[in-house]
Amino acid sequence: MEGVLGGRSHRIRRSVPRCDGGLALCAGLVLAGKLLGGVALSTTSVAVVYAVMLELGFNRTKYGKAILAACFINDLGTVIALGLIFSPFTLRTVVFLVVSLAVFAALPFATPWLFQRYGGRVSELETKYILFLLFAMGGLAAWSGSEAVLPAYIIGMVLAGTVGRDHSLIRRLRTLTFGLLTPFYFIRAGSFVSVPALIAAPLVFVALFFAKMASKLAGLLPTVRPFGYSGHDGIYYSLMMSTGLTFGTISALFGLNHGIIDQNQYSTWWRQSLPARNSDRNRERSLHAAALIAGA
Repeated sequence: MEGVLGGRSHRIRRSVPRCDGGLALCAGLVLAGKLLGGVALSTTSVAVVYAVMLELGFNRTKYGKAILAACFINDLGTVIALGLIFSPFTLRTVVFLVVSLAVFAALPFATPWLFQRYGGRVSELETKYILFLLFAMGGLAAWSGSEAVLPAYIIGMVLAGTVGRDHSLIRRLRTLTFGLLTPFYFIRAGSFVSVPALIAAPLVFVALFFAKMASKLAGLLPTVRPFGYSGHDGIYYSLMMSTGLTFGTISALFGLNHGIIDQNQYSTWWRQSLPARNSDRNRERSLHAAALIAGA
């Protein structure tokens, strides 16, 4: 039986009007859609930032580790916001919370024992074990009406000490993730984009992009300066925090799957995350030396 919040949430979702672009895209958003848009625009992209840090060697510097940690916390807050704002809060939610707490509490003790006893074999038990946890908890989260990436984030935090010590396992997981899973995710996310909607309202996503970049730079530049990141270092730090390719699309896809936004609105949220990624890549190599000096 649904609670009061659950019933209200579903009523809001059913009332989302269809809009064809332009001003109607913003005017047609009800409260749930506006909240989702705010969450989507506030995201960073841990996957993108991690790839850049790894490629340029920043992950071994204090500077790069600070950027990764900040992006991780930002996106964790995004996932929690999606769950708190849009979860239906039904009996399924309670089941998900209880099972999650039990699993997260057991993982730090069960995982090291399992790896020590059965790890290091050709069967790749460690990889299968982690994938099983991710798919099982992600499926449970989706069944409850929450976001599947939330348990994945918490599992990563809980197992950071155990998995982080095994560099060979990290490389195998990275190959599997970036080589197989990530391309299929973006193929699926891109398949929902409406090209006619983008052509009909090109200025909408441009306005959203500049609003996102301006608000993030205005908040981040003065925040990182007291920590010694000023000038080019501060700008690079802020640009990395302004990415949103993965979690921006995750938030938009969550809204589309739950009927919070329509396909035209989804296309606009999805498109605005791409220019931030491109602008960051164009600045990477010019700021490489400065960033390494800052992390020394």
